[in-house]
Amino acid sequence: MPDGRRAAAGARMRPLAGLLAAAAVSQTGTRVSAIALPWFVLVTTGSAAQTGLVAFCEMAPYVLIKALTGPLVDRAGARVISWTTDVASAAGVAAVPALHALGLLDFWLLLVMVAVIGGARGPGDLAKEVMIPEAAALSAVPIERATGLLGVVERLASTVGPGAGGVLVAVLGPLAGLLVNAATFALGSVIVALALPRGMGGADDGTGTDPTAPGAVAGGPGPGYWQRFAEGPAYLRGQPLLLIIICTVGFTNFLDAARNSVLLPIWAKETGYGPSAIGLMTAATGLTAVAGSLVAAVVAHRLRRRLVFFTGFLLAGAPRFVILAVDVPVWAVVAVYALSGFGSGFLNPILGAVVWERIPRRLLGRVGALGDSLAWAGIPLGALVAGAAVGCAGLVPVLAVGGAAYFLATNLAGLRPEWHEMDREREGAPDEERPGTTDPEPAAPPVQPPVQPPAPRRGRMEKA
Repeated sequence: MPDGRRAAAGARMRPLAGLLAAAAVSQTGTRVSAIALPWFVLVTTGSAAQTGLVAFCEMAPYVLIKALTGPLVDRAGARVISWTTDVASAAGVAAVPALHALGLLDFWLLLVMVAVIGGARGPGDLAKEVMIPEAAALSAVPIERATGLLGVVERLASTVGPGAGGVLVAVLGPLAGLLVNAATFALGSVIVALALPRGMGGADDGTGTDPTAPGAVAGGPGPGYWQRFAEGPAYLRGQPLLLIIICTVGFTNFLDAARNSVLLPIWAKETGYGPSAIGLMTAATGLTAVAGSLVAAVVAHRLRRRLVFFTGFLLAGAPRFVILAVDVPVWAVVAVYALSGFGSGFLNPILGAVVWERIPRRLLGRVGALGDSLAWAGIPLGALVAGAAVGCAGLVPVLAVGGAAYFLATNLAGLRPEWHEMDREREGAPDEERPGTTDPEPAAPPVQPPVQPPAPRRGRMEKA
């Protein structure tokens, strides 16, 4: 390829490559922090309840603020929101080890700091998500391929981050992991600011006009913040399948957060395996999840969605609790987590397909932000409840109850009639409202479910 054509191709791919690179570094750092922060609290306080409280104070603002951010991202522009919130997150994370080194980090102040970090991450994650379709258009890449690349980035971050975090915490201590997280946020903000075009991410012109809103008049006053926000819940109320998916994912995220934020660190401490075992387990999960996602991309469209979806839940849920409750070698635990990761790789493609078919393109951002936040609403409570439960009943009984609840919740939900709609494409929607059709306005990406809660990636509706 001549140098001129090669340079033109590189320039064309810059928006998408830059956005994926920013997501990769920030999400990898978040996965490191997901191991470092709970371990730091656990070894400094020795309290499972306080470990859960810290996770709650980080995730509650994340969920709440993200739920309210959709219209604000539209107003200020996603690019600006992305890099500014990454800067705020970097400063907040770096302040934790700095204050600890100075002897000023009281527990109440730590709670405030993690609340600030979580509150900043929510809008930052959403801003990166909604720029993916525009980056794909600017780079002349099909939207399906762009969102697929984002999924690969998220799964790889879920593999590399925990593995590196476990080793880093074991060798240098948890504060080193927090410093790495701060550096990745800072690097992500620089990538977004320098690699993405200034006009990317959109922004209102200051008049409040929303040309995509029903009944909007060009140049006239558009709907206000709350009117825009209300379109999300209004649409969800008429979509029983989406609501039952959100409820199921929300409850399983509650259980996943309890396991990852509190139960897993306590298990590693009580068994003596340490944080390196957590990193090994989550890295194995991430690798097999990537493999599962690739297989799903090839064959899942030929299979019945409901069967694939609930088989994935069967592998990805209860076994991860049960294996921690029994006395087995660490290699057996890693093997079960690897199998669970493979099952989880099939979940996001099914969820993405269902969402693409049922949400009009112009509402993907608002409905997606609301759906993500509702699906993540149980994550703060999961850590809080798990910490209190372990303090009262001990680790093994809580693990057993968590595994049973996961199995019952996913299988009982599957008996509801709404799930049969997963195997039928949405009918009767006008072509211009189908997200896969041509639309002059770039759409937000589909809602999908954490990889390893409480660390948001992936802040969309995702399953680990």
